[in-house]
Amino acid sequence: MDLNGKRIVITGAGGGIGKGLALEFKKRGAKALVIGDINGDEANKVASEVYGLAVTVDVSKEEEVKNLVDEAHKVYGGIDLFCSNAGIFGKPGLLKVSKDDWSKAIETNILSHVYAVKYALPSMLEAKEGYFLFTSSAAGLLSQIGAAPYTVTKHATVGFAEWVAITYGERGISASCLCPQAVKTKMTEKGAGVAGVDGMIEVEECAQKVVEGLNKDQFLITPHEKVKGYLKNKAQDYDQWISGMQKLQSRYDDWVKKIENDDSL
Repeated sequence: MDLNGKRIVITGAGGGIGKGLALEFKKRGAKALVIGDINGDEANKVASEVYGLAVTVDVSKEEEVKNLVDEAHKVYGGIDLFCSNAGIFGKPGLLKVSKDDWSKAIETNILSHVYAVKYALPSMLEAKEGYFLFTSSAAGLLSQIGAAPYTVTKHATVGFAEWVAITYGERGISASCLCPQAVKTKMTEKGAGVAGVDGMIEVEECAQKVVEGLNKDQFLITPHEKVKGYLKNKAQDYDQWISGMQKLQSRYDDWVKKIENDDSL
């Protein structure tokens, strides 16, 4: 995808990776940017920076995602690229994770992507072109030590992104899946734990890697290059990979216990 002249929707764009994408896409000549975020004030701030449209949206709610798509069509006449980026870390651990915690993680980290495709796809199919960028995580390819709901829902994001690419790829629809390790955002301000084992990158670097991936129509975008190596090792010897992850878990036991008992998460 050449971003120049494109109409782009980004969820979770009030800060973090979403904001970084918006600023980078504007530099690359995007024609119109729709900034979606659950925090309307933050969405407005970013929209003013990129001369875009701010829409307050809770992506866990189907009707609000539909409204986001409708607003993009009403104001800009369509969507060329939908970046389904919003997500949550959620409650870590397992034993203290309630059914409501699981539901919130599933609705925000999985169903939000389903809603995005459900409502943005029809007009793309009619135009015979369109692009979806799904933000998952390296946890969706590997695992997130200490966080069961995050790991499970991010794996599901990768699976859904694959399904979209396979199902609609021959009909002009492209899909990419963004799987970074630790990025310096609000989500990692208390520390990245095991996700930061290979270092934390700036949002700007992550956004630049996304642009490179979109330009190549690349499905898997991994700003941390080591992730692909880990994925290859996992595929070659699953048991050895599990053993290695168990050893890594033991190195981070204190961090895991800390986040499991952090009621603010």
